[in-house]
Amino acid sequence: MAQTSITPIETDPQQQLPATVTDSQDASVTVTDTTRILALDLYGSLAATVFGLGLGDRVVGRDISTGFREAADLPLVTQNGHELNGEAILDLAPTVIVTDTTLGPWDTLMQMKDAGIPVVFVDSERNMGNVSEIVMQVAAALGVAQTGQRLADRLSAEITAKTQEIAAIRPQNEADRVRMVFLYVRGNAGIYYMFGEGSGVDSLIDALGGVDVAREVDWKGMKPINAEALVQMKPDLILMMTKGLESVGGVDGLLERVPAVASTPAGQNRRIVDMSDTEIMSYGPRTADVLDALARAVYAPDDTPAAETTDDSTRRDGR
Repeated sequence: MAQTSITPIETDPQQQLPATVTDSQDASVTVTDTTRILALDLYGSLAATVFGLGLGDRVVGRDISTGFREAADLPLVTQNGHELNGEAILDLAPTVIVTDTTLGPWDTLMQMKDAGIPVVFVDSERNMGNVSEIVMQVAAALGVAQTGQRLADRLSAEITAKTQEIAAIRPQNEADRVRMVFLYVRGNAGIYYMFGEGSGVDSLIDALGGVDVAREVDWKGMKPINAEALVQMKPDLILMMTKGLESVGGVDGLLERVPAVASTPAGQNRRIVDMSDTEIMSYGPRTADVLDALARAVYAPDDTPAAETTDDSTRRDGR
């Protein structure tokens, strides 16, 4: 990505507290204090959203998926990957927790409620189409609904502009478009999954102007790789998370461990695009930059984004 930091829509948003919301679990939750915020989910979207709202200085901890620069030094409250650590959370004395059902154990979240901490659940689905909705849910819980609307409008405009830019360079004939599939692997744990409709990756592939081959075979959600189905899909390109690719020993290891990949055009041409685990599915304030970086890798691999400088003084304009 050309930019890994998050630009807040405001630096000192005006709050209206207490804020009472009905969350995604149909629970009425009242938030009276946002001085110590935890925003936790599988994709790192919620913490990024809090920073985008201008409340990043109140975030006191992070999950393993929250990897953008401003949050990198915050203490972790997850262990063994994405498992919530109740003791670590309580040690940070949060005044509100914004989360969803992608992290667990559930008992840990109930423990936080029993401790008197307001826990607000937002929608767990992540895709290109509900970025604004997630922003508004987080903003409402933190008492900055008007700021949330401004951030949602900005992100919607950025995503629309980027998808239009990509649409202008992709092959116009669908038969010529890049056939893509997303594989989630953790070689050390023996996990080899293919993501399909409803996983969020389908909307990412659509925005990149590719053909979602999983959709062609009616592949739903996230399921273990079916070798026969993967070969049948004939993907030209495979999208992956960086740590996943590393866990199988890179491209060579992937082709050896998953022979079906080696039988696809993507495998035969070694056409695999990997992106940081904390970025590729982090729908929210960084989505337009994620699209920009992936589109460059797909359509112009020699024109990848220049990394931002440490003082944030320069950045590519995306053209």
